[in-house]
Amino acid sequence: MAKALLGYVGGTDPRLTTEVQRLRRRVTDLEAQVLRLQVENDQLAEAAVEHGRLLDDAVLSDTHVPQPALT
Repeated sequence: MAKALLGYVGGTDPRLTTEVQRLRRRVTDLEAQVLRLQVENDQLAEAAVEHGRLLDDAVLSDTHVPQPALT
């Protein structure tokens, strides 16, 4: 019955169909961007942790350097 009514009224508006397609493409693009940003964020977080370890190692190695005696 609904199909008959839509056929009688003239069906869906082509502008609406075009807009829905455009929005679906936009959602797909945004989902892909979110995934790329998540990967980049994970890489940056890992690099920050590694950088922190390197700094900790540098600080520890500096404490083992003999200091001149105060006179």
